[in-house]
Amino acid sequence: MPIKLNSLFQYLVPKDKKFFPLFHEMTGNLVTIAENLNKLVNSSIADRDKIYKIIDDLEQKQEDTARKTHLQLSTSFITPFDREDVYALTSSLHDVATSMRGTSSKMRLYQVDKMTKPIIKITEMNLEACVLIQQAVVETKNLKNIAAITDACNRINKLEDKSDSVYEKAVLELFESETDAKKIMKYKEVLSSLEKASDKCKDVSNVLEAISIKYA
Repeated sequence: MPIKLNSLFQYLVPKDKKFFPLFHEMTGNLVTIAENLNKLVNSSIADRDKIYKIIDDLEQKQEDTARKTHLQLSTSFITPFDREDVYALTSSLHDVATSMRGTSSKMRLYQVDKMTKPIIKITEMNLEACVLIQQAVVETKNLKNIAAITDACNRINKLEDKSDSVYEKAVLELFESETDAKKIMKYKEVLSSLEKASDKCKDVSNVLEAISIKYA
């Protein structure tokens, strides 16, 4: 198979100094959002408003950084790996942040007072997945430790499977035990949003796996 032009240039030009600071900013921001969402579901009602605001601001920051990365991509001749992968990684990192902010917004909109065990559990798993995403993205800087990327991706995928199981069990129990239609609706919406964030973490994993396969 012919070596792609961009892949060949990686060995002929200095290491990229433009994209990885942006990737680092996005993954660090992602972990901070996940940490604040985890803090939110474990906090008192009185403390939640300020955390909602923090998450809103962090998601806006993520959007701004994604825009900068896409702009950099449009003006750069050399990229750290294939252009479509740079775009996919940037977009998927932004999507995780948007999903977690969406969860926060639903909690505020539906005035979810009691955070149930499934809500807390999936939130914790999403935080763990975001930390793994950060670790894997660091390894894309030189693509020498493909095994570390693969391991992180496998763990992210397992977390997504577990979150699916927690979600399905929680929804089943919700319909079996709750008679208030409004409560059923709001808790199902929050759980669905959390599960969507887990799916978005897996999307990042899929992008990272595609990158690792190309350079293995």
